[in-house]
Amino acid sequence: MTEFNLIQIAIAILFLPLAGFAFVLFFGKKIKSAYLVEVGIITLTFVLTAVLLFNKLSWYVDKNIVSEFTWISYQNIAVFGNINIDLGFLLDNLSVIMIFTVALISMLVHFFSIAYMKGDIRYNRYFAYLGLFTFSMSGIVLTHNILMMYIFWELVGISSYLLIGFWYEKKSASDAGKKAFLVNRIGDIGMFSGIMLLFNTYHTFTFDKIFAQVANGTLPFNSELWLTITGLLLFCGAVGKSAQFPLHVWLPDAMEGPTPVSALIHAATMVAAGVFLVCRIFPILTGNALFIIAVIGALSAFIPATIALTQNDIKKVLAYSTVSQLGYMVMALGVGAYKFAFFHLITHAFFKACLFLGSGSVIHAMHHEQDITRMGGLKKKLPLTYATFLIASLALSGIPLTSGFLSKDGILQGTFAYASLTGYWIFPAVGFVVAMLTAFYMFRLIILTFHGEPKNKEKFDHAHESPFVMAMPLVVLSALSIFIWYTPNPFNPDAGLFLGKWIKAPTLSVPQNARYSFMKTDLNNTTNTELKNIPLPEGKEVIYSEAYTEAMHHAHYPAMFLSLFVALTGIVFAFVFYYWKKISSDKLAEDIKPFYKLSFNKWYFDEIYDATFVAFTMGFSRFLAWFDNTIVDGIVNGVATVTRTVSFITGRFDSIVVDGMVNLIAYLSGFIGLVLRRFQTGRVQTYLVLVIFSLVIILYLFKTF
Repeated sequence: MTEFNLIQIAIAILFLPLAGFAFVLFFGKKIKSAYLVEVGIITLTFVLTAVLLFNKLSWYVDKNIVSEFTWISYQNIAVFGNINIDLGFLLDNLSVIMIFTVALISMLVHFFSIAYMKGDIRYNRYFAYLGLFTFSMSGIVLTHNILMMYIFWELVGISSYLLIGFWYEKKSASDAGKKAFLVNRIGDIGMFSGIMLLFNTYHTFTFDKIFAQVANGTLPFNSELWLTITGLLLFCGAVGKSAQFPLHVWLPDAMEGPTPVSALIHAATMVAAGVFLVCRIFPILTGNALFIIAVIGALSAFIPATIALTQNDIKKVLAYSTVSQLGYMVMALGVGAYKFAFFHLITHAFFKACLFLGSGSVIHAMHHEQDITRMGGLKKKLPLTYATFLIASLALSGIPLTSGFLSKDGILQGTFAYASLTGYWIFPAVGFVVAMLTAFYMFRLIILTFHGEPKNKEKFDHAHESPFVMAMPLVVLSALSIFIWYTPNPFNPDAGLFLGKWIKAPTLSVPQNARYSFMKTDLNNTTNTELKNIPLPEGKEVIYSEAYTEAMHHAHYPAMFLSLFVALTGIVFAFVFYYWKKISSDKLAEDIKPFYKLSFNKWYFDEIYDATFVAFTMGFSRFLAWFDNTIVDGIVNGVATVTRTVSFITGRFDSIVVDGMVNLIAYLSGFIGLVLRRFQTGRVQTYLVLVIFSLVIILYLFKTF
């Protein structure tokens, strides 16, 4: 298949979901089965992504396929000079693997939703929204430029708003939709600022052209600091979309949306867009930027993991787990473990989508009950759901023979190697602690949900296994959580094609003097162009690619055995507390009440934000409202009152004085005319008498005076 054919397939993959969205939106009320068109279109889209994936990785594995056209072209524009904005597609290994993942999970979510959403009053519209989201996410993955990515980035925001608040009759759902939308806007403002800095410097939005100019030494404002700032501003978009600290607060609330939406958006695709963005812009991130990114990732991995320990809502446990795992990926990118970050992005998409859909199966069976403390014993009623949920949980916990073990081990290996060379042991420490916490809260979830005695006998008695269209996606996703799809060696991910051949770290774009500006050692002798270097703090010896590769090699077995140990420790503790009940979890919670309350209340982030940012915003809004109502409206109303008063006075003056004088003159003229008219008889005799009478009077007056 030619490159042109692959581009045509990519265009079809992008626009088919949009066509499905339009059809269902316009004909959904008239055709009850319109959703089947959307399901069929998404299935076709998945088939096309499989064809694209196979051909790209079979025949063009080492080549990037680009197709572009000029969208806007202006010459001699003030400030910017010549402006040429291109739109187009980029088919590299990263994008074809990601689009396959998006389409597969979207298709499975569509199938799952057929039964899960049955009977909903906006059934067809729900599927239309899923199509719009798939279209938006596909655009992010397939584009070759940052502007087009930003356009689809905002479309994803709209799609998520519609899906999170789908049951908008519930105040909690409508509030969650608004919260997600507003919090994401904060990150998107930073991202847009970074995009404008890029365009102001390079006069293009295309990734390859920007990378080439950076490699030639062109930096924003000719400053390494501004290159760091630009990278961090772009990363703000990832902080919002991928729910990283401190903008992570929207994701748990977003669980108010339908459960299949949680699987699609909040586990596999939308939240992964932020990590995908960092992978895309990775070549221009400086060492300082990467270090800050690693710190943000570590915080985002640790804090939500501690919160998940005490949550009782089945979906919120998985939501905080998602934030934690996204933090893992971001931390991996920060320490230079690029390949393992993307690897974990793909593996996590499958087993976390399986967990969310599995929770949907449980909720469906328990008649929309989501509190795990009111469940129990469902292993007997939902054997297939239990088996798939267990496999996915093992993968999330990083147990051998699962995909999660491979990708998580790689991340921990990267942090271990990074620390051994730089001295920043905080990153592997966070990684291993979070691995133990993850295993603990996932098996706490499994034990309370599926084991023990049922807490609600009535709902338990009516519970039953989900129908085929809901069970089939669980089986597929749990199967994809096994190691064999990625490598034949369950203990070495590099042995397979996925990391061994398909995913490679990008070529360095940032000049060495910019990437390592805070180091003291010259890097001019570095010949390896693949990103196997890591950023180092000032005063440390420069570590070349060979040194980092060697450190990764030596860190493999220590990281693997230690990660397995902490994961098993977490599982054992979960059984001790909740299955064998050797230690009372309630008593322990009472003994460490401050820490328990901190975790249970989500570190009080919502309360802190409500008391600070929200309160300030609301207070400022109230001040502006008071200023508008009192000052502005007061001035306007005062001017209106004065105008009305002056108008009344002038009106009365005009009516009484001016009109009075005019009317008086008219009355006098009329009266005189009326009097004089009596003397105008037309008779000469009368006029002679009047003349004589007048003369007599005049003579009398003269005589008198």
